[in-house]
Amino acid sequence: MARRNKNKLFEAVEVIDAGAKGKSIAKAPDGKVIFIDNAVPGDVADVQTTKKRRAFYQGTAVNFHTLSDKRTEPVCQHFGVCGGCKWQNMEYKYQLEYKQNEVLNNLQRIGKIELPEVTPILGSKEIYFYRNKMEFSFSDSRWLTIEEIQSGKNIKDKNALGFHIPGMWDKILDIEKCHLQEDPSNAIRNFVKEFATENDLQFFNTREQSGLLRTLMIRTTSTGELMVLIQFFKEYKVKRQLLLDALAEKFPEITSLQYVINGKGNDTIYDQEVICYKGRDHIFEEMEGLKFKINAKSFYQTNSEQAYELYKVTRNFADLSGDELVYDLYTGTGTIAQFVAKNAKKVIGVEAVPEAITDAKENAERNGITNTEFYVGDMKKVFTESFINEHGHPDVIITDPPRDGMHKDVVAQIIGILPKRIVYVSCNSATQARDLAMLDDYYKVTKVQPVDMFPQTHHVENVVCLESRPGSSRRQ
Repeated sequence: MARRNKNKLFEAVEVIDAGAKGKSIAKAPDGKVIFIDNAVPGDVADVQTTKKRRAFYQGTAVNFHTLSDKRTEPVCQHFGVCGGCKWQNMEYKYQLEYKQNEVLNNLQRIGKIELPEVTPILGSKEIYFYRNKMEFSFSDSRWLTIEEIQSGKNIKDKNALGFHIPGMWDKILDIEKCHLQEDPSNAIRNFVKEFATENDLQFFNTREQSGLLRTLMIRTTSTGELMVLIQFFKEYKVKRQLLLDALAEKFPEITSLQYVINGKGNDTIYDQEVICYKGRDHIFEEMEGLKFKINAKSFYQTNSEQAYELYKVTRNFADLSGDELVYDLYTGTGTIAQFVAKNAKKVIGVEAVPEAITDAKENAERNGITNTEFYVGDMKKVFTESFINEHGHPDVIITDPPRDGMHKDVVAQIIGILPKRIVYVSCNSATQARDLAMLDDYYKVTKVQPVDMFPQTHHVENVVCLESRPGSSRRQ
């Protein structure tokens, strides 16, 4: 017996909100929430469901009765397929409004904590061409558009250099122009694709694990420096040199030209040797006169201009007088640590990635900063009572964890030492709210400042200041 199709069509549904992961929200006639991929709050549309769960549906708008006044015309020709800029059809002022609401809702609903008045979100001056790092993937079997499929033509050019289709690990959308990174990013990507195709350099096939070209990474800085890294699946010296020499000749402004030979099953380069072909093996970013060395594996905030605003908020919330010992947890390459060091007696940074700590130490020495120390290790194992006994009791803790938030043992240790102030920087206000709830008996949230680092997407950073509650005592 054939399985009955359980998907439904809901007609003339009003979209009422924007939610997590860039999806819009509506209510079905039966009261369940519908998460919609391609709508904007204020739209009225017919929605075809694609998934049904106990408490909600997932669906796609298939016919619009009324278009929202919050809409704007997307600038990118790839919008709707790429998935990288899901909110490009929503005016930026409304993007900010929904990001602010998400932060507030998460802190209240998940954290269930008392909040001060949340400061209006800091929007980004640049809403396009703001990223300093982009990674593109090669494929010999690119994603075909509906128009191409319906044309009935025999399509011979299957090569792609672009982005993964959302939810499809082996399908790459070929990109002609991306609006996220400044030129010469588009020029470099298009040149590499054209040159590789003309010179029979095989594009990668993920399913078969075959081909030559895997990924292209482009990094830029506000100082005009440029890094290009090409990842090859295998060593083929003649063709590798052919492409790298052509790149260097076409784009003499490249500061750092590097490559990786990666024959393993995934594209991550963190366990691979990065080889410098021409120029330096690094580039430099600057902020308030501080220089930060960035290599191919370095983490650095991908919106340099907004990173400066984020760090200024962090320094302001830390409210340092010059006498404080500061711990900077999840310090990365030590950018925040060095940014606040001039206002502190001493800053100690802790980070799990050894290469990042090496960069942090080099950056501090280069910048003439003598009141920072950096240590490497798993945070929950390094940040212990013995570590604190050795390095001193912090007056202020700055923490900027990954999306998963802080490990419960790290939160417990913070409660155990009870610094007078915590500044919590987060790229995920949901996990931040969870951690704030655990701290709530000991700390009061006194300031909240959302910062938009990623226009045209649903992502938002949030900075929270916590002050120890009067009468709080350290957990023994």
